[in-house]
This record gives sequence, structure tokens and C-alpha cells, in this order.
Amino acid sequence: MTVEDDELRPAQRVAVELRRKIVEGVLRPGERVPSTRQIVRDFGVAMATASRALTLLRDEGLIVTRPGSGSVVRAAAPRAPHAPRLSPRELTRPGIVATAIALADREGIDAVSMRGLAGRFGVTPMSLYHHVSGRDELELLMIRSVFRAEPLTTAAPAGWREQLEQVYRLQWRLYRRHHWLAELVPLTRPPLVPEAMAHSERTLHALTRAGLSRAERNRATFALPALVRGLALAAADELRAERETRMRTAEWWTAIDAEAQQWFRSGRFPRLAAEGEQLATDDMDALFEHSLARYLDGLAVMAK
Repeated sequence: MTVEDDELRPAQRVAVELRRKIVEGVLRPGERVPSTRQIVRDFGVAMATASRALTLLRDEGLIVTRPGSGSVVRAAAPRAPHAPRLSPRELTRPGIVATAIALADREGIDAVSMRGLAGRFGVTPMSLYHHVSGRDELELLMIRSVFRAEPLTTAAPAGWREQLEQVYRLQWRLYRRHHWLAELVPLTRPPLVPEAMAHSERTLHALTRAGLSRAERNRATFALPALVRGLALAAADELRAERETRMRTAEWWTAIDAEAQQWFRSGRFPRLAAEGEQLATDDMDALFEHSLARYLDGLAVMAK
């Protein structure tokens, strides 16, 4: 018998007990499950065994673990409202794209598949390939449709700062409306989408108007969308965490308060202890406005 087998049996016993508490409602959705340290104390097992027990529960989908956050009981996935089956007569290229966007908005981009869309229309997956060549083209069409629905105005604002504010507030609105969008628009290898490329063109025009050097223009052309996309991905992660744990940010901080206070009282993190819950935020829109303003303030110092 291997060391791994020796660890697995006690891990299974721990997992059985924790599973029972979850099934019987002793541990409810969104509640913290015992940490590895607590399992070591309560069950008298090794740390590796405690970690393996939590892994077993996580693999079963009973708990969800996030780095630095501990593990909580996974909430039952809410039943999505039954979507009416579409008529095959609606099986058009625009219809497929619109249906895919609605599905991604509701359930995330991972829920979008050619087979699933075909089922919505009551046709075979091969029928979709008469309209789109595959998942890659479908995602490209989804991006174009979203950007095309709210394009940049033809006439740009007068000032360079106002132009940049227009571009990146628009991007933020699109990301907030379609949480999956930021996942499909990587920074270093962006899709060649004319509607999105117009944002980069307007950005370069504004930065040139600001009188920045070529090197500073190039850096800002990446830094600005990176700032907005990064915040958008954080907002999407928070939405996903809310769905999984059924807790908003403030509720999550309340759930981990006892553990956090232990670290704060240790004296190792005096600044964090002083700020405490003031560091928590669920107002991503305000955080975006603050971040954009401070970055543009920095560009203004270098502008000629």
C-alpha cells in the first residue's frame, strides 16, 4: 500500500463526516467549512490528509475554494428560467449570434456551445455550421455585435482627456453589461474586430493630441485597456463568486471576520488591521471611475 493510499482512507472518513453535515444542513450553502488546520485538530489527522479531504468534497462539487478565501459550501445552482424553443425559421446568422449573447449574459460564456444552441432551435448541430463555421467565428461575431450595438460617436470630444474618457467609459459599460466579454478580448492578442479597433484608433489620436512621446503613447495604449479589462475581470469574478456562494462581498467578509481578526491581532499586518473592513468594496463602478481618473491625471502631468 502506498503512502497515497494510506492518506486516502482517513481523508475519505473526514469527507464522509463533512458531507453528512452538508447534506443534513448543519453546514449550509455559503457557510465556511472547517479549514485544514481545524480538521487536523478535530479529526487528529495530518495536514496532507485534511487537504485531501477538502479536495474530495471540491471534486464532488459540494464546496468551492478560492485562494486566500477558504472553502464554503457551494450553493445549489439556481434554475434558469425555461427558455422557449426557437423556431427553425429563426435559424439565421444574426439569430444564432443574438441567442448566443443572451445565453452568455445569463449563464456565462462557458454555457455557449454549438450543440446547446442547436437544441434551442430544435435542429442538429450541423445545421448551425451552414451559418457559422464554428465556435471561434461565433465568438468573433458575438464581440462584433456587442461593440456594434453601442459604437463610438463619429465626432470625438474636443479635448484629449475627454476623448479617452469617452472610449474607456464605453468599454466599461460594455463589459458590465456583458460580463463574459472581457474574457474574449485579450490584451496582447486581441481579435481583429473593426468595431473594437476603432477604440484603439481613437485612443492613439487622443494620446497624440496630448503630445506624448511615441514610447509613452505605446505604453498608454496598452495600459488603459488593461486597467479597464482588469477591473472588468474582477467584477466578473465577483459575480461568479456571488452565484456560487450566494453571498455578496460584505457578507463574505462577515463570514470570514473571525479568521481575519486572528491575523489582524497577530501584529504582523498593522496597516491592514487599521483599515479593516474599509478595504472591502463591492462598488466596482466607483473603483473604475477612481482608477481611470488617477491614470489620466498621471498622463496630464506628461502632456505638453
